[in-house]
This record gives sequence, structure tokens and C-alpha cells, in this order.
Amino acid sequence: MDVKYTIRYLHHSSFTIETLNHLLIFDYFHDVPPKGKERNIENGVVTRELLKTDKDILVFVTHSHSDHYNPVIFQWEQINPNITYILSSDIKVEKPKKNYYFLDKYEGLEVNGLVIEAFGSTDQGVSFYIEVEGLSIFHSGDLNWWHWKEFSKEKQLQEEVDFKNELKYLSDKNIDISFVPVDPRLEEYYYLAGKYFAENIKPKLMVPMHFGDHFEITNRIAEKLETLPVKVPTIHRRGQVIR
Repeated sequence: MDVKYTIRYLHHSSFTIETLNHLLIFDYFHDVPPKGKERNIENGVVTRELLKTDKDILVFVTHSHSDHYNPVIFQWEQINPNITYILSSDIKVEKPKKNYYFLDKYEGLEVNGLVIEAFGSTDQGVSFYIEVEGLSIFHSGDLNWWHWKEFSKEKQLQEEVDFKNELKYLSDKNIDISFVPVDPRLEEYYYLAGKYFAENIKPKLMVPMHFGDHFEITNRIAEKLETLPVKVPTIHRRGQVIR
């Protein structure tokens, strides 16, 4: 993984990855900065300054849940008309355009120098595997081991089976950067997906996501996985650059 890149945490499951020639934006939804902060990328908000670039911009949306998708992303075309949208098939738009690509699970495409594959979710929509400029990236969307305490034992087992079955599709991938949920609502079971992913998929970097403003959980997952050969960064604020 010698390619130069910059990852920035925006909020929840929203990130940017910037390479030499590309700007990727994932699951953008929270278009308001933290209270009292300026509206800029350093505070987790996509603005005109970021979008006015000569780089190829690709915007990914894994599904239509309101904590992963905000139609404001389509207004960005007024700032930069050269944006490509990679959208889960459950995203509904009034007037699809030629730069909108809708993917169902196990579909793929090549566009703007990227190889993109959509995989399944254990909730709604898809997850994305991407190859760009020598980097391989996986964004889970809502693909998670949803071990809810209120579920029956049978339902809990089914959630485990569904999650593990979906990850089998990644078994032949050599992933550099992954984004994996550590949802604090799962309480003590928040780490199940991350631990299984790290042990079985073995990404070089596993970035925690889907935690809202509960930044402390990134410290917990990093400590939980510290004996595994995977780098798990801690996140402390919106707009943080992840290294």
C-alpha cells in the first residue's frame, strides 16, 4: 500500500478518500458542522472548496437510510458537473442521468479508472469494494453482525450466519482500507463484526464507523484488536484526517 492517499472522517459512516487523481465520498448525510464550528471539510462538511477540483469525484451511497444518504449530494453537480454517482439500487431519484450508476448486490462496473463491485448487506442496500490507483477499499454500508439483545436466539444466530456468509465473497480480496461498523447500540456486542472482519478478511487498515458521536468506541475497538495484525485508528472529531 505505497499509494499516497488521505482519509478524512466526516460523520458516522461518511468519509472522503483523496488520491492523486480521485476524490471519493462515501455515505454523506450530515450537512451541518458541529455547533459553533465553521462550515468546511475540516469540520466534516463537504463544501464548494472541496468540490472545485480537477480530480475525478465519485460519490458512493450504500443505501437510502437517512444516516447514510442525503439528496443534497445531487446539488453538488451545480458546483462541479463532472461528478459520478455510484448508488445502491434502492436510491430513488426523479431524473436519473448518465453519470448516475445504480448497482444491486453482486453487480459491478468500471468507470473513471475505478473497478467497483457491489456486495450484499445484512440490512438495506449494498456494500462496496473499490480498486483505485493501486488501492483496494471496502465500505461496509450496513453490512454488520447485528447482534441485538432483544432478538431471539434463533434470530441472533441467523444474523451471525448472514454476516459471515456475505464476507465469504471477500475472501479472495487483498483489502488495504476497510470501513466496518462498531455500533454502540449493540452494547457489549459492538465489536463482533470488526473482530471477525479483522481475523478473516485481514485488511491492512480497518477504520471504525457507524458510531454517531460516540467517539470513545473507536478507542475500545482499537484496544480490543490490538493483538491482531491490523491497524485500527482512533477517531476523536469530525473532519479528522486518518493515518
